[in-house]
Amino acid sequence: MSVQSRIQTPDLLKGFAVIFMIQVHIMELFARQELYDGWAGKLSLFLGGVPAAPVFMIIMGYFLAFGQKEPIKMMMRGVKLFMAGMVLNISLNAHLIYRVLNDGWQVNIWHYIFGVDIFHLAGLSLILIALINGLYKRHFLPYIITAIGIVVISSVVVPFSNESNTGTYLMAFIHSNSEWSYFPLIPWLAYPLTGYSFKLFEEKYLKSGLNLKIRVSLTVVLAVLFLFTVNYAVGISHNLDVYYHHDAVFYCWALSFVILWAMKSSLTEKVAGNAIILRYVKWLGINVTIVFIIQWLIIGNIATSIYKTQGLTGFIFWFVGITIFTSLLTLLWNKIKSVFNLNFLKL
Repeated sequence: MSVQSRIQTPDLLKGFAVIFMIQVHIMELFARQELYDGWAGKLSLFLGGVPAAPVFMIIMGYFLAFGQKEPIKMMMRGVKLFMAGMVLNISLNAHLIYRVLNDGWQVNIWHYIFGVDIFHLAGLSLILIALINGLYKRHFLPYIITAIGIVVISSVVVPFSNESNTGTYLMAFIHSNSEWSYFPLIPWLAYPLTGYSFKLFEEKYLKSGLNLKIRVSLTVVLAVLFLFTVNYAVGISHNLDVYYHHDAVFYCWALSFVILWAMKSSLTEKVAGNAIILRYVKWLGINVTIVFIIQWLIIGNIATSIYKTQGLTGFIFWFVGITIFTSLLTLLWNKIKSVFNLNFLKL
């Protein structure tokens, strides 16, 4: 499908999301502690917070709700995404695993192999949404109620924590405060459910879209809310333990920001969608899966050698270099895939 025949605002949102993910991964793994703790680190982690994973998961849920999808196919795709996440964990930590096995580094490699990242969340979310489709049908209300229930659970139920128990690794995918539990289902399943619910609500009540007056009013209200609460969000984003296991209040803030960000991006697309830089960002969005894989393979393996050693100049150098190199490798992969007909590898 060409860029021209797609709904392009979601591609723009996904493109920005993966750029923000690249820079935040570099900040977390490459940057010296003083850079991480300073203004650059706070800005980096904010951009790598709500505008990244929540946006991506809401968009995933939104497009899942298009048409009637077969539950078995959704579940199989979910299994593929989950297994891809496990393979990616091993691959991006290959250098570290080598050091542990051959050089005797005292690191628990299981925390890295079983790290709960975005692919695991996406895969498990697909499986669970496929399971509840038969019960909820095409009614938007049960999906959003379930999403709210999940973030309420995150707010009131103490996460599982018992590092001496093998069940810890299983619970890390569901609800846990383990350091390798980055995107557990509680609270993160709320975001694809929200996107799914919004698409169903849109089909029923917003077929002609929001009129200009409502859009402008909503943008103004959300922009004012953002200005008065941004410090709160920056604080949450910079504290990764809190961010990865956030509560219902932050979910509401994130949802408000995503609405504002989506409307701003829609306007940007209408005004300047053919600009070279935005066309590049949308291309990244179209290829978001392979871009995400490649950038993690590069960043993860380099990080073993230069972990937390880079200043601001080094951070900028690595961000620009890895973004460019990832883009080139994505172009190469797309060429190889088309020549050898490797569509069966599509996630």
